[in-house]
Amino acid sequence: MNKTSPVSKFNLTAALYSILAFLIITPAITGGCSRDDDSHRERSRSELNSPVVKVGAERLLSDYFHLVEGKRVGIITNHSALADGEHIVDLLHKHPGVTVTALFGPEHGIRGTADAGEAVDDAIDEQTGIPAYSLYGQNRRPTLEMLSEVDVLLFDIQDVGTRFYTYPATMGRAMQSAVEAGIPYVILDRPNPIGGRLIEGHIRKDEFVSGIGLYPTPVTHGMTVGELALMIHDQGWHDGIEGLDLHVVPMEGWTRDMLWFDTGLEWIPPSPNIPDAETAVVYPGTCFFEGTPASEGRGTYEPFIQVGSPYVDEEAAAAELNGRMLPGLQFYPVTFVPESIPGMSRYPKLEGELVRGVKLEVTDAAAVEPVAAGIHLLQAFYDLLPEERKDEFFHPRGMPVRAGNTMVAEMIREGIPAHEIIRSWEEDARRFAEMRRPYLLYE
Repeated sequence: MNKTSPVSKFNLTAALYSILAFLIITPAITGGCSRDDDSHRERSRSELNSPVVKVGAERLLSDYFHLVEGKRVGIITNHSALADGEHIVDLLHKHPGVTVTALFGPEHGIRGTADAGEAVDDAIDEQTGIPAYSLYGQNRRPTLEMLSEVDVLLFDIQDVGTRFYTYPATMGRAMQSAVEAGIPYVILDRPNPIGGRLIEGHIRKDEFVSGIGLYPTPVTHGMTVGELALMIHDQGWHDGIEGLDLHVVPMEGWTRDMLWFDTGLEWIPPSPNIPDAETAVVYPGTCFFEGTPASEGRGTYEPFIQVGSPYVDEEAAAAELNGRMLPGLQFYPVTFVPESIPGMSRYPKLEGELVRGVKLEVTDAAAVEPVAAGIHLLQAFYDLLPEERKDEFFHPRGMPVRAGNTMVAEMIREGIPAHEIIRSWEEDARRFAEMRRPYLLYE
């Protein structure tokens, strides 16, 4: 291990990591999820006049520059990769001690403007003139040709801490490319915006592997991208990555009980339909609606904060959900008409139709249990549907891909109470909490 890097080339023994992990934190798991009781608080933005967290990209330039000094660098990144107000590409491009030779863009592209699921083309980055290769088109990871003039590969993208998101898959697949090219792979760590304690949902079953669920984790895993990278590598979740020269540049000042609001960092939407940190808080639950014919709010300027169906009564839905007294959330009746919004959702579900549903207000972000809330939402909407609409409510592939199994939809159809569905993932949450311990980098 490099003496100047507390997390360099993950080669500590599992036993040593376990000892360190017990000194860090043992997540308490209650009610089928994990988040310490003393973290159920939210600091006001006004209390944070400046960032209290220094992200990995900033520390690369100050404390870890030896990893890139004098080298040709490739960067897997997008618009979210700011360091002290500047983009990591611009910072390294103008630095005399390094040469940026290739850029790689995930879903939504380098500048984050492509729609969800839209293929992205290779291009030349207009701001730097550097070749920008797409990892969300024909290629899902860098080829040897793309890496022919790269000595070290960096990954710097803001994640949202939820299994059904494509950026961790991009990060993991590139491990194979780095091994094949014989170059080091450096992860510049960033906060998990919904904190480092919450573990909710079932571990994804093998038959539901997809680009939005490549790894067998619960829906929320409470890990940063750096921690997840260590886990992907050590667990061998991709073939042939055992010999990877992996480094994680850790953050400074981030702790596991921090939500995004505690960091003082500016929110840069990591993808067009996660426009603010409040949306990131509820996204792990409302994204379940992508696996149904109901609307997850795409085609509006408040996606995932509002959901609905043409076939439910909005007043009844809001009353039912408020009656369940879900922590940290208030529900309001809403109607909306999804429309094409280039750069957010060009072809939204139910475009042009009147949709009736609820809008979520986050009243206490630290108290929200989003996946549990998603189960309550699904159940309330299902129960309010006309009988003739219930058979088609859960897409046969789309819903289990997000839930990780077929059981969740089946239990809702059978009328199993929401609290029992939530309790059904308790053992998965406990097991994953144990499994992730060796890879936790922060207290």
